Order: sequence, then structure tokens, then C-alpha cells
Amino acid sequence: MFTTSFTAEQQRELAKKLATFLSQYSHLSDSYIIEFFTEDLWHTLPSSWQPVLQDLSYPQIADLLLDATHEDRRYPSVWPLSLLAFRATAHALAFPRESRSEGCRVGGSVKPKEFLENHSQSSLLGHIFRKHVKPKKQHEIRKLGTLVKQLCEQTDCNRVVDVGSGQGHLTRFLSFGLGLSVTAIEADPTLVTMASKFDGQLVWALEKEKQKKFEMLTSNLPQNFPRHIAGWVNPKASWEAFIGQLKATSYARSDSNSQESELSKQQKSKKMSGVEFVDEKCCSCIHSDGHEGAYSEEDSLQGYPNFVLTGLHACGDLSATLLRHFVKCPHVRGITSVACCYMKITTKENPTPPGLVIPPAPPTPDQESVQSEFGYPMSSWVSGLSGHQLSYKAREGACHALEDYVRRLREESELLRSHCYRAMLETFIRDTRPDLRRAGIQTIKKSHLLPFTEYARLGLARVGLPPELPLDLGRVEAMLKEQGRVVVYFSLSLLLAPVVETMVLLDRMIYLQENGVNSQLVPLFNPNFSPRNFVLVALKPCGQ
Repeated sequence: MFTTSFTAEQQRELAKKLATFLSQYSHLSDSYIIEFFTEDLWHTLPSSWQPVLQDLSYPQIADLLLDATHEDRRYPSVWPLSLLAFRATAHALAFPRESRSEGCRVGGSVKPKEFLENHSQSSLLGHIFRKHVKPKKQHEIRKLGTLVKQLCEQTDCNRVVDVGSGQGHLTRFLSFGLGLSVTAIEADPTLVTMASKFDGQLVWALEKEKQKKFEMLTSNLPQNFPRHIAGWVNPKASWEAFIGQLKATSYARSDSNSQESELSKQQKSKKMSGVEFVDEKCCSCIHSDGHEGAYSEEDSLQGYPNFVLTGLHACGDLSATLLRHFVKCPHVRGITSVACCYMKITTKENPTPPGLVIPPAPPTPDQESVQSEFGYPMSSWVSGLSGHQLSYKAREGACHALEDYVRRLREESELLRSHCYRAMLETFIRDTRPDLRRAGIQTIKKSHLLPFTEYARLGLARVGLPPELPLDLGRVEAMLKEQGRVVVYFSLSLLLAPVVETMVLLDRMIYLQENGVNSQLVPLFNPNFSPRNFVLVALKPCGQ
């Protein structure tokens, strides 16, 4: 199931190659496609590339540029060696995204085989775990849950901490489906309430099934109910503070154990409607900064059981924080980390990127970790490499779904005109307001089906400009003819997205290796269905 681990030397050598390559082509990864016309991006490409790329059809762009697995490449003209080398190097340096178990190909079938019979219901996931869960999430929780269970068996742990648990879909599968003892932490109290409500609905569904089968109501009911915490995992706080958050819920539940049996009876008598099996004391006593009055932090570090840490699409610095807790905290024996939102990662160059969530309360001095730690780079090795820096735009680009774009190219989808429309609008915005650069327009529904003049009317209004601003129709027509070039340029920058993601994830692997832990990177999910499909998996050696 796991990829073969790189040796430490292979990891470091690959990082050097990645830094060199990405710094060489940073003008591509750092560019904004909406500035295609205002910055004349087409003519920033090597002059030898322009004539061979400008007339490619959309399917040719997919086959000749983006799909590394495409074998029957038929070139309409002779490509310069520099372009061939660029494409080959980008494909060679990026971690393979295809999941062998899924048998998928780039831009292939959108949904995995488990959805062939029913497009919205996984045939491999029990129906009680599919309620309220979208198909993509069904696929993810089934595969990640199974992997977490394997780690628990290998580490002899029955406890899991699910960070960034949202509505608790993964938590429920781990707890009710796989019999693990799970503590779930989510910063949004509304989602915590929903998770608890859905837990109760699941138990109610189980009881209804048993009633239909004329079985005892108490037979084989789940024993490990999830523990939900509404709490903020502060990237700047220490692992001791993190354990303090977990310990707080244990104290709260211990105090309420005597009430739980009676609570269950009451819930059953009410047919378990509303929020079921919610330990209200557990949820309400945990503050967002991790404080709780009934225990001391010294107590919280003594005798806490070992556990496996998991985070499904933990956003921005949260994934890096969990890896640091894994390395430093003796109670964490294994980790599965699925990252997302790379643009929200903090860096030395950009310590407060757009979208960064500010903690509700700063950590106290005894909780505070090293303030100079950023989300990237994590490893000493990558930090010392020339050209290792990744801009906000490069990291944002790494979140794009390459497989989805390949599919659009092969289908010659009308959606492909959206980038050209936005780039055209940028020229008219700057004609009127030169200071208004890359203004947020937000999504205009079905913009690809609108004539540009109507799109411009809607877009101009969203940035506070007159909707009826006169447009030079000659310029509009000329720019519309450049749509093919816009698509080519975006495809060239998109080719670098998996390379940037590889750099971020490899840095984390090297960080673990520097701290005595080997890891594997597993393309666990079908990338056509779940673009952020890599899972970083690590177990601590015995005695560490």
C-alpha cells in the first residue's frame, strides 16, 4: 500500500533538483493568468516556444503537455529541446499522483469504481456512513479510515485524534465503523454541534435496524462514542498545550460517566431525536485556547494514552503543526496527514498570507512554541537550499486540479474561456482604475455561456465601476482570438503545480527524517475525484 521510502540522500538530492528547477521557472508559477494581457505574458515565453504552442488544439495541449502517462504523442511541428526538457523535467520531478489500486489515468473517469452502480453512494461504504456525506468525502473517509486502522494495529494503539474534524464524517467511520476510540477537534462550534447530531442519528439508525430484525436493543451497540471538542489547535502553541486540550475532555467525560447511563436511557425514551450522545459538559468546558479549570497542565501530561494522529485536508499550517506535535509529543505514535490550502501556509517571506486564520487567544508563555517556526520550509535542509522559496501564487497554483483541467481540454469545454474572459476584464478595469489590480470578482455563474459584454457588465459592477462602461469592441474581438494562447499559458503554469506540491511535501518528509522518523507518501485517493490525494504516513520507531 505504501510507496517505497526514499533514502535520506535521495530525498535531499531531489529537493535540490526541485529548488533549482522551480526557481528557474518561477516567472511561470508566480504569474497571474488574469494579467495575461496587461502584463503581455505570452511574450515572456521563450521565442522558440511561441510558434509551436500557439496553434495547439485543446486535446493536443492535454496530451502533449499535461498528461505524463500519454504514450502516443504526435507533434504537429518540431518542438525546441528546451520545451521538451521543461515538460520532461516537470513530469520527472513530481511525485506520481495516480493511485495504483484505483487504476486511474490523468483526466480519466471522474468517479472511482465504487460509484459505478450509484453515482452518489459508495458501494464499499456502509449506508449508515453515507448519510450527509458527499461522494468525494465517502471515498476519502473509507480509504483514510482503513489506513488509520492499519496504523493503530501496527502501533498497538486503539486511540485516534482527528484534528480539523468538521462534521465528523471520518470520526464516525473510525469510531462506529472500525471500533476505535476517537477524539475529534474542530475549531468551528457549529460543525461540532452538527457532528454530535449526526452521531446520534447514526446510533438511532442502528437501533432501528436492530428493531426490524427483532434483536435486543442493547445488543452490539457501539461502545466507543466519539468525543467532540470545539477547540482551536494553535500553530504557535506547544505540544503540551495540545495534550492539555485532549486531557480536558477526558476529565470532563470522567466526571460525567455516572450520568451517561441515565442519559442513554433518556435518549432512547425520546427515540434519540436531536443531538444524541453529546457530552455537553465535554463540549462546553473546553475553551478555544485549550484552558480548562478542573485540571492542571502537569496532570495533563501524566498517564495520557498513546494515540494515532490524523487530519483529513488539514488547512494551511495545521498540517505542519500536526507533524511537529507528532515529532515532539511522546504520546503520538503514528500520523496520517492529508494537506490542503498550501497558499495559507506561513513562510518567512510571507508570515501572514491572505486567508490565515488568527487564533482567538494567544498562547500563554508556558504554552508557547518557537515563534520562528513556519509552515514552509519545515526542514533544515530545504531551508538552506538556494531558490527554495515558494511564493503565495506558486503555492496557490499547487492547489489546482490538474486532472480536471485535462478533462476540460479533451472535452474542449466552454469552461476554458473563463480565464480569457477574466484577463480581458482586467484590461478594462485598469484602463479606468490603474490602481485596481487583481480585484476580487468572485464567481460569475455560468460565465462561460455569456457573451463577454454581459460578463464585463456583471464584473465591473462587482469592483465598483460603472456596469455600462464603454468597451472598445475591436479590442474585445482581438483579445477573444487570443483565447488559445491564454489556455496554453495557463497549462504551462499548471504543469508546475504538482512540482510545487512535491516540494512542500518532500520538505515535510525531510523534516521527519531529520528527526529520526521515516515516512511514506501515498497517493491514496483517486486524483480525478480528490485532487489533494497524497497522504503522508509515518510511525515512530520503537523506543522513540
